[in-house]
Amino acid sequence: MAGYEKTIGTLLVGIIFNTFLYGLVMFQFASYYRTKFNDPRPIKLMVLFLFIIDNVHSVAVIYMLWEICVTNFDNPDILNYALWPYPFTPIATALAAFATQVFLGYRIFRLTKNTLLYGFIVFLAVPSFALGMACGIRAWIINVLAELVVLGPLVTAWLSMQVGIDMFITVTLSLTLWRSRTGFRRTDTVLNRLIRGAIQTGLFAGIFSMGDLATFLKYPDTNFYGMFAIPIGRIYTNTLLDTLLARDELRDRLGGAMDVEESNGAKLSDLRWSPGTKGSGAVAGASTGAIQLNEIGARQKAVTFDDDDGARHYLDDVSLKKGPLGSV
Repeated sequence: MAGYEKTIGTLLVGIIFNTFLYGLVMFQFASYYRTKFNDPRPIKLMVLFLFIIDNVHSVAVIYMLWEICVTNFDNPDILNYALWPYPFTPIATALAAFATQVFLGYRIFRLTKNTLLYGFIVFLAVPSFALGMACGIRAWIINVLAELVVLGPLVTAWLSMQVGIDMFITVTLSLTLWRSRTGFRRTDTVLNRLIRGAIQTGLFAGIFSMGDLATFLKYPDTNFYGMFAIPIGRIYTNTLLDTLLARDELRDRLGGAMDVEESNGAKLSDLRWSPGTKGSGAVAGASTGAIQLNEIGARQKAVTFDDDDGARHYLDDVSLKKGPLGSV
């Protein structure tokens, strides 16, 4: 079937990549339910909702490929029409994006306790969701691929707003976590892991959304944009589940006592008692003097995440304990 590179070929690439991501998120779903997090019911229902959406959409696009390549192998006119899984794609994407953006906005609220900031994120996410739904419904009604070009302004508004929200969430979350850095290696390792996840939140979804928009405007009479559009929903699901599953890894990294050698540039001679410091023993001398250390317990409260079951974790819960050390 030579000459179908921008129709069947690009559609095939998008569906293959979506199927790969589908397998990855299925593993994440299984890991989430196997770990049995003590999350409140709304979080569990959200995960179940995304599980259903991912299954329905991924199976639907494979069915669409079967209809085009097998059932209608000798009927090239089928390429002129948008089978129902195609217009369902922006609907599934809008649902996954909205759930992910609201959830990440809630995480920012748990970190900052800023109600206005959370309200602003939701305020932006709602019209973006409505635009995505409108794109899918109108495409479903039009049905003819060549006529979908009339959706250009609507698609542009939707994807631009969606990328803008993702970037805003990424920057806000990254700055919030960066300002919590303390100088202790274990603490900063966890913070760096959270910052990396925050950057991934907007980066991959943004790349595919912009690719979807550019190819839709440039090649509206082909399926080129399907290569980018079909996997976007799985990228959002992967982002959300990675955020939830990362909590186990973070707990493991935060467990146990922190050794003096693990601090980045923090010296024992720099430790001073402060109103927020607790412990027993004696700290004496200037930065060049000797320190007599029996036991020091120091805590700097840098809260970076709370469990959704209400348990609060302090990233810098430092406990420096040892027997009589003499001079250090």
